[in-house]
Amino acid sequence: MKTTRDQYSKNKKLVWFATILFSLLITRSNAEGYELKFQVKGIKDTVCYLANYYGDKTYLTDTARVDSKGKFVFEGDSVLPGGIYIIAGQSNNKYFECIVDKEQQFSIVTDLTDVSANAKISNSLDNELFFEYIIRNIDHYKKMEVLKQRKATFKDQPDSLTVVNEEIESAAKNLENFQQQLINENTESFVSVLLNAMKEPKVPEKFTDSGRADSIYQYQYYKNHYWDNFDLTDDRLLRTPLFNNHIERFFTQVVYQHPDSIVQEADVFIGKTRESKEVFKYSVWFLTYKFEMSKVMGFDEIFVHMVDTYYSTGEAFWADSTVVVSLAKRADELRGVLIGSNAPNLILIDTAGGFKSMYHTNARFLVLLFYESDCNHCKKEIDALKTWLEEDTYDVKVFAVCTDTSLVEWKKFIHDHELDWINVNGTRSVTADYHDLYDISMTPTLFLLDEKKKILAKRLKSEQLAPFLKNHIRLKQSN
Repeated sequence: MKTTRDQYSKNKKLVWFATILFSLLITRSNAEGYELKFQVKGIKDTVCYLANYYGDKTYLTDTARVDSKGKFVFEGDSVLPGGIYIIAGQSNNKYFECIVDKEQQFSIVTDLTDVSANAKISNSLDNELFFEYIIRNIDHYKKMEVLKQRKATFKDQPDSLTVVNEEIESAAKNLENFQQQLINENTESFVSVLLNAMKEPKVPEKFTDSGRADSIYQYQYYKNHYWDNFDLTDDRLLRTPLFNNHIERFFTQVVYQHPDSIVQEADVFIGKTRESKEVFKYSVWFLTYKFEMSKVMGFDEIFVHMVDTYYSTGEAFWADSTVVVSLAKRADELRGVLIGSNAPNLILIDTAGGFKSMYHTNARFLVLLFYESDCNHCKKEIDALKTWLEEDTYDVKVFAVCTDTSLVEWKKFIHDHELDWINVNGTRSVTADYHDLYDISMTPTLFLLDEKKKILAKRLKSEQLAPFLKNHIRLKQSN
């Protein structure tokens, strides 16, 4: 069949329209993906990796083959989440970092001899600013090293020392002014968010009536304003080293290291993250995991609080029911033996065949010891405890729970080691299983109780008892 001129013209227009539409779709697809081009002198005929930070870890994002001229491209159809990304080699060696945010089609040409100084950047204002900041920071560091050396040589020359100190102060001020100018002139840039996040709170001077600096005021001000310049609603900061460094430092060095203080600050901090689901998620996870794993005595109370407040209430939207049940179970295991709580009673068989109640044991202080007779660590702990008790001036008694199933071996061990204690066996019990009541997963394990059977300390070593009791009594008397 022949095609008329009108039909041909119409078909031609349809083909043209389809071609343009296809072209637009391709362009849009590329615009919605990422294409990061690099050419780096000093790298060739190998593989490079693109990795991103997340919390205190790094994760592989993409892989690219490097040609003989040092050219390589990372590309994909999806948009990369904003953050600082790492260009790394096959030996996990970091070559340099760059910013990926709104601009996801850019190129960087540089040289490994000095990546920042040699960088030629196209289509990425963020990276121009980022590399400019790095160059300025390196220059500042070099200048400060020279000034510190000069300061050391002038330590006995007051006039010269004053001049050097003024130069150091001036150099620091110049860097601060540069950073602030960069922030003010590029408010939409992710680099300005980064630089703001790096700022330390400026603590105003305040003096006591005696004329001394008010250190309590200064500490409280610093703590309360620690997060002022850090945007806790910006999840891009999670994909930088800054977030994890800041949260780690805040909860280990800034906040007073007591469970009550940490719990209070944790809730305040998490409240500030709620506008960002991802920041909220990471913050809750970080604090829960950190204090579940903590070896600091009493910090398990923080873990229990985190589980009760955020997981058991359904606020941890990312955690499935299996995870929540597991965490709640662990919190319940710890709940009964938190510092300050009343120790669960134990009614266990004694060497005479009767049952002895721990709560019927009268003592100013009671050491609750769980041990095995064939455990070398237990034998050493028992010997150390016996030695300390010979010099004890605190009226301490020992409620010694052996975990052996053989009553014969248990009694022989008591006789051989001359244990003049309250000796009971945990395998014959009127009360619940001691494993569950006291979260016993290993021996030896030692608890210290007061006269009312309140838990004062747990998982101590014998050599820690004397200094702990001395401090405990001192604090009690001062109150």
